[in-house]
Amino acid sequence: MRKNYTAVIQRDKESGVYFGIFPGISGAHTEAETIGELQVRLREVLELCLEEMDEEEIKDIPGFFSVSQIEVAI
Repeated sequence: MRKNYTAVIQRDKESGVYFGIFPGISGAHTEAETIGELQVRLREVLELCLEEMDEEEIKDIPGFFSVSQIEVAI
């Protein structure tokens, strides 16, 4: 069975390194210097984390995750 999972990616302004996490999956995070390499590493870490989880834990992973931009005056 195939299923999509949402990763949140952020780039550190100082180092330029990209960080990625899968919300709701403990330990599912990684970093890389390029988006392409980050995508590879995210897939690897997700597969490893899912292998360690039982069916019930996998069912409990949030099915919806949203990122919103909120504008404020500063």
